[in-house]
Amino acid sequence: MKKVVLAYSGGLDTSCIVRWLREQGYAVVCFIADLGQGEDFSAIEKRAHAAGASKVYIKDLQEEFIRDFVSPSLKANAIYEGKYLLATALSRPLIAKHLVEIAHKEKADAVAHGCTGKGNDQVRFEVSIGILDRKLKILAPVREWEFKSRQEEIEYARTFNIPIDVTKKKPYSIDRNIWGISIEAGVLENLEQEPPEDAYLITKSQITATTYPKYIEIYFEKGLPKKIGSRPYKLKTLISHLNDLGSVYGVGRTDLVENRLVGIKSREIYEAPAATILYTAHKELESVVLDRETAHFKEIIALKYSELVYYGLWYSDLKQALDAFVDSIQKYVTGSIKLKLFKGSCTAVARRSVHSLYKKKLATYGREDEFDQKLAEGFIKIWGMPYKR
Repeated sequence: MKKVVLAYSGGLDTSCIVRWLREQGYAVVCFIADLGQGEDFSAIEKRAHAAGASKVYIKDLQEEFIRDFVSPSLKANAIYEGKYLLATALSRPLIAKHLVEIAHKEKADAVAHGCTGKGNDQVRFEVSIGILDRKLKILAPVREWEFKSRQEEIEYARTFNIPIDVTKKKPYSIDRNIWGISIEAGVLENLEQEPPEDAYLITKSQITATTYPKYIEIYFEKGLPKKIGSRPYKLKTLISHLNDLGSVYGVGRTDLVENRLVGIKSREIYEAPAATILYTAHKELESVVLDRETAHFKEIIALKYSELVYYGLWYSDLKQALDAFVDSIQKYVTGSIKLKLFKGSCTAVARRSVHSLYKKKLATYGREDEFDQKLAEGFIKIWGMPYKR
């Protein structure tokens, strides 16, 4: 039999895909990636075998995800269309990398995914796989098979005794990892309706969030967070802690009508407490330590970086070149930012760095002012000279 490695989530689609691929003459090897979604992976593994998988790989990729994907994105201040901190988008090239590695190990003929034909993830998987191994065949059953509805898939699963949860109503499509949660479909497709509270998984609403503000100070070293207050943390533990803390204060919710890569607009809501807190702190620290021209150019880099991640171009030459630029200026991004968390907001209230370019004696309007204001007249004349006609 031919062999295929499937990115397996344990949901209805990928469970049906296992059986469907077997009917197409493939032995199916399932790959399950633990990215901090908090699921019962032993139950998912059993479901994969019940659906017909010949072998199942389960890999804890959280450390690799944070080190090689989240950290570079944080240093770049990558945020798509001003709201989306790219949690799902960042995970896809990592999953693709391990799909290819397992395919090589298993001497598989192909890899497969369960993405639909109008989403972004199909592009992220297939472009990444194509860059890593251009000869590997890619299968996308959801784009090809005969099922026209979720109900048809349910009936198919029941026919072959595939153990899936079809009794609990799930109106939303959810993707979750340690960096954030993406939520779409259901009532969210109505742009005139506010997202209901049951759409959110971890964050409290502004109404029920804690009455009093919380102040935290995050210390960065060369662009990466190392401490909260005086306590050092490993990055995975730090992110988990900030997710718990931010959720209590309602931090990290966004509601975005975004431009998908395939050309349609879609509405998604996101929860990313830790990502929001760290992005805010990192950006504020850069405002203190980077000179004006570098800071302004970094905004352009951040925009392009977020697009490359969103568009599935993580392994592109341009993205790697942008990483080199970002890393070159992170040597100054050391210091601490004090933040105020309150009723869904995350605000910087104090800043400190040994590389700070802020000089109080030049900025002050008090007695200690050392700025020679007489020089301003000449500066203005020279600055404005090219624009006089």
